[in-house]
Amino acid sequence: MAPLEVLDEDVLKISKSLHDVNRPLKDRFRALFTLKNIASDLCIEEIGKGFKDPSALLKHELAYCLGQMQDLRAIPILSAVLEDDNQETIVRHEAGEALGAIGCLDVLPLLQKYSRHETTEIAETCQLAIERIEWLQQHNVENMNENPFKSVDPAPPMEDKDINELTNILLNENESLFERYRAMFALRNKGGDEEVKALSKGLKCKSALFRHEIAFVLGQMSHPAATVALTETLRNNTEHGMVRHECAEALGAIATDDCFEILKEYATDTERVVRESCDIALDMCDYENSDQFQYADALKK
Repeated sequence: MAPLEVLDEDVLKISKSLHDVNRPLKDRFRALFTLKNIASDLCIEEIGKGFKDPSALLKHELAYCLGQMQDLRAIPILSAVLEDDNQETIVRHEAGEALGAIGCLDVLPLLQKYSRHETTEIAETCQLAIERIEWLQQHNVENMNENPFKSVDPAPPMEDKDINELTNILLNENESLFERYRAMFALRNKGGDEEVKALSKGLKCKSALFRHEIAFVLGQMSHPAATVALTETLRNNTEHGMVRHECAEALGAIATDDCFEILKEYATDTERVVRESCDIALDMCDYENSDQFQYADALKK
């Protein structure tokens, strides 16, 4: 899809909303996704200015959007975030994943350096990013975005395997994380009730990074059958914040009355990234149950 033609002055107005810490976080998220959709040089520059924000959730989403845009001009911004010891783990992990999503060979030395990082979530993310880039090179493809959700994924889906084979790979702790991710995305793309049940079992696996991605894909699927497992994980106060945050946002995407109630309950959680995610998820619930044409509508304001 071609970038939207928007005047720089309008981009700067949207950016002002993105950077205004006094505005509700949901409005800032909508501004961010509007900039992502416009995708101009100025949008990348303005998104990059947001990494000094006090909200780790917002900074994580900035990195996510830059990765999904797949623009080489974002590489210096994302590289600096990955290397910044003052940034939260959830933000640095997303920067590493975004570099993998862009898929440029030039970032391999940096990713290799951080693939040995002492923080497991950062190290695992960079390992996955390296394998993604190498897979693209080995298979002589520029990208692998052909999926029902139009997302840039950390690994390509497996092909020609049935649900039992995919579930066994998904839940096999001795299998490489990259192959388990490939099984995960294959199950997501199939999209049925049984696939949702299989993926939900992944919320009990050892890797916090893996559990967080399971929650993310369940949110993409927006299937009510995932509600119980996502709710159970959100309620677990000993769970990693990056997992609970993804569970909250997934519940927002499912957007049933039950989801709305659990999100209201955790909108005052003691962990900032969780309560902010609940705030965003409640906004998503409102959107999913409205007649709004699109979520990223900051151009109208």
